[in-house]
Amino acid sequence: MSIFSKLFKLFLAVVLMPLIPMVLLLAYYQVHLKDNILETHANLAQIVSSSMNQHIEDLTWRLAFTQHLTQTLDAKKNPEPVLQEALSANPDFLMLAVLSKTGKELYRAGDKQVLKQLPPLDLEGDPSLPELAGAPRLSVSSFDVVAGRPISEFIYPLPNGDFLYGIMSFFSFLSRVQEQRIGVTGRIYIVDQDGLAYANDYQYKPAFDAAALKNAFASQDRLIKRLKTPDETYVGAFAPTPILGAYVTVLQLKSEAYRSIYYTNIIIALFLLSIATLAYFGALTFAERLGEPIEALSRAAKEVSAGNLEEKIDEEIGWGEFKQLIAAFNKMTADLKDYQVLQLQAQVSEMKEQVFRSVAHDLRAPLLGLQGYLYILQSGKATEQEKKEYLELMSQAAKNLSSLLEDVLDVSRVQAGMMSPKKESADVRALVKNVTETLAPTAAEKGLELSAAVEVERLPADPKLLQRVLMNLVSNAVKFTDKGFVRVRAEQDEKAYYLSVQDSGIGIDAKDIKGLFQKYHQVRSDRPGYGLGLFISRQIVEAHGGSLEVSSKPGEGSTFTVSLPKEAA
Repeated sequence: MSIFSKLFKLFLAVVLMPLIPMVLLLAYYQVHLKDNILETHANLAQIVSSSMNQHIEDLTWRLAFTQHLTQTLDAKKNPEPVLQEALSANPDFLMLAVLSKTGKELYRAGDKQVLKQLPPLDLEGDPSLPELAGAPRLSVSSFDVVAGRPISEFIYPLPNGDFLYGIMSFFSFLSRVQEQRIGVTGRIYIVDQDGLAYANDYQYKPAFDAAALKNAFASQDRLIKRLKTPDETYVGAFAPTPILGAYVTVLQLKSEAYRSIYYTNIIIALFLLSIATLAYFGALTFAERLGEPIEALSRAAKEVSAGNLEEKIDEEIGWGEFKQLIAAFNKMTADLKDYQVLQLQAQVSEMKEQVFRSVAHDLRAPLLGLQGYLYILQSGKATEQEKKEYLELMSQAAKNLSSLLEDVLDVSRVQAGMMSPKKESADVRALVKNVTETLAPTAAEKGLELSAAVEVERLPADPKLLQRVLMNLVSNAVKFTDKGFVRVRAEQDEKAYYLSVQDSGIGIDAKDIKGLFQKYHQVRSDRPGYGLGLFISRQIVEAHGGSLEVSSKPGEGSTFTVSLPKEAA
């Protein structure tokens, strides 16, 4: 992630983080605001319920005629004129009847349509009658619908022991209730305990799901927070009424009830969007102003770290202290460049001396051998067979001298940092095959089993340098193994590639392993070599970003393992 991205996210978080508790607080506030709106509906429902209770209490006052009715009954006269007069005085009374002490109908008067639909009354065995007789009071039943009108039955005990039975219409009351509005869509309904609204053909009939309303009544929570219909969603509240099994229900479209909250949400959303937009562009501008010089310094520092001292930073991109820092950085790189030139000159001189010393040290023995053979040949004392043997020995010494010169030059290149691999997709099978086929005759001459198991098809490396490492490791294994086997294995896991060379040779003591990869180090001086192969091999592997390790026990053989990380590759 770039410096700009980090700064941009940091500044954006600093600005926007305070908005999170604000949004949470607003969400909490809106939940309670919705509850407050529904509480208003609940209060209205309670007011209507109280009005209905008052309407029923007024019924007791309107039953004052029962005293005259009792006198008429005591005088053994027909009470129907009194009942008819009471019906005329109370238009919402649909029927009045006198019941005996046992509940059988004695007299009746009322609307003809209602009378036709109701058979003679017989409430004998009704347990409520003895209760009413014992404690004289008005009893009002639940709602019902007769002739398309919502009605309720009532029973009132008379002083002589008889009962007054009546049917009272709530049509006018319900009409007044349904005329009330809350906004445009809010209405008041009288609903029974099964969720059915009382309404005749001339009144508004809601399309509410009766089961949903019934569940709302059963929940005991007077607030209705969600009531779905086929087309709309309503909210509201309810309150029980003095009529058994009836509820006053206030319902309003959710979209209208919460309209003020929705408008507030829109305003807040626009406000937050404005803040977020300003924060975004503010953070973007500030991150660009601050990130550009930092990123330029970081990029230049990486170039300098990689050895590129030509990297310069444009001082115009800086501001304030950054401009001074960029100027100081440019001066530092210029000074480092001058110092590098001086150091390189010193290293070149030192490298030349090391090359000369190495060449002088390592070339002395083969040159002395060549001089000795030349002296014998020039003396003329050697036979033809001896001349042939000496020439073969001189040829072998020349090859050794050429190999030694190549190793000495490689050591010098490694120490000077001039040996860098040119990575490509190396064919592992081909590399291993070339090495094993080259050394197979030598291994066969010693009676060794030289085998290879390759489980890696390709890996990113310099094929020539990697083959040289394998050649050094396998040739050393053959050289120091007198019997048994030499095995080459190539495998991989999720992290790295592994090339290992295992032998059943003489093994290496723990004290010798520490200096095994140093220049001119030889474990056995009785075996041919100059002690440069393992040093050069490790340098090549490390130049690939990998490692060369050894595990060994004296008399049990050794295993050299090259590890090349996949990330580095």
